[in-house]
Amino acid sequence: MAKALIVFGSTTGNTATVARQIGHIFTQEGIDVRIQNVRTIKTEEVGRSFDITLLGASSRGNIDTIAFQEDFAPLYEDIRKADIKNQKVALFGCGDSTREYFCGAVDLLQEKIGDLGGIVVNESLRVDGDPQAALATIIQWALDVASETCQASAPPIQLE
Repeated sequence: MAKALIVFGSTTGNTATVARQIGHIFTQEGIDVRIQNVRTIKTEEVGRSFDITLLGASSRGNIDTIAFQEDFAPLYEDIRKADIKNQKVALFGCGDSTREYFCGAVDLLQEKIGDLGGIVVNESLRVDGDPQAALATIIQWALDVASETCQASAPPIQLE
């Protein structure tokens, strides 16, 4: 069975909602899911013994800067301690599309994960405002990432 770790940081609750929605879809797809608030995870746990790690970060700050949600910033700063080299990672975030750097935290994460040798799967999910309004998009994204995850963890088929 494939295993997924979903780590999220959430200021308003939107990113937490998206994390739970993704976790629900993954569970329905037969993936063993662990959902963890960024405040309660040790950086060293990220990537370790999981087929995929999903990182969800909300963006905050003023119109012309990118800033992580307060609880997520320490993980971002210490992410080099995570076991993500050659590991699959998917990224999602919530933000406000009226800002110049809509979901800019996701962009920063993608760059950092790439620099550390992680494999970013699928296009990152960016949710504008209320996650309920983007539910169909969230579900489809989660199904796509789940499919990629299950393919990676399936045993090879033996042909006779």
